[in-house]
Amino acid sequence: MLAYLVRRLAYSVFVLWGAVTIVFVVLRVVPGDPALVILGPDADRAQVAQLRHSMGLDQSLPVQYGHYLLDVAQLHFGTSVRLGGDAMGQILLRLPATAELALAAVVFAVTVGIGLGVAAAARPNSWLDRLISVFTLVIQSTPTFWAGLVLLLVFARQLRVLPSEGAHGWQNVVLPAVTLGLGFLAMVTRLTRSGLLEISHEPYLSTVRAKGLSERVVIFPHAMRNALIPVVTVIGLYLGSVLGGTVVIETVFSWPGAGRLIADSISYRDYNVVQAGVILIAALFVVVNLVVDLLYGLIDPRVRLGGDR
Repeated sequence: MLAYLVRRLAYSVFVLWGAVTIVFVVLRVVPGDPALVILGPDADRAQVAQLRHSMGLDQSLPVQYGHYLLDVAQLHFGTSVRLGGDAMGQILLRLPATAELALAAVVFAVTVGIGLGVAAAARPNSWLDRLISVFTLVIQSTPTFWAGLVLLLVFARQLRVLPSEGAHGWQNVVLPAVTLGLGFLAMVTRLTRSGLLEISHEPYLSTVRAKGLSERVVIFPHAMRNALIPVVTVIGLYLGSVLGGTVVIETVFSWPGAGRLIADSISYRDYNVVQAGVILIAALFVVVNLVVDLLYGLIDPRVRLGGDR
């Protein structure tokens, strides 16, 4: 177990370094002068040169990268040139709103997805199974931003039953959470269905049925305990990717979270905020996946972490 943790931590450091490097390179190949974007087209050359010097943009890229890595290693992410204050502090200030949205999306997707998966597996090849399969195929193929715009048009503009923007109550969470969770709902449904069908004829389930227990008891918890292992895997992956996906959803629904702040900071070339946001998302992704791997042993003791013998 200890050797496994050491290996995963080493991989985590490599992943974080990759994320740090990629965001540094991408931000600096994007066309446009950040100093000119911040000051506006009416700024004179002296003001632009002074801001470029204060941001370190007048140095060579290798020098900028070296200073950047050193600052990140010291957990210093610079100051937001647009908002003022610590860049990471600005991200952390918006993070609770993003976490609320991500958690709501996961709860929605897992709850509905497992329910649909169980319903489909209980009657394989029936009309209900086919209907659920078509439904999941459609929503998994639908672009997230387009689904969000359709939900806005139907429920906010036409029916007027849900608000279209802001974060003033639970009603504001519904549309962005559903939009964010639709693709994951389809994945959970398919994994639950295939997992239950794969183990439906296992000997231990036949033994449970021979005892005269109802099919509901056979599924919960005996079959679900093993069928949920791949679901837990994708939950860990999704929790990390959903934080990145909130950039689009928060922009569409004007949700005041970290994703929208990152999107706005990209437009304003606020390097420090964007870098801090990406690094935080990458760190959360690594931590969540490590926790999921450790949960394998709790769900099924037969699973050997990291292939240890």
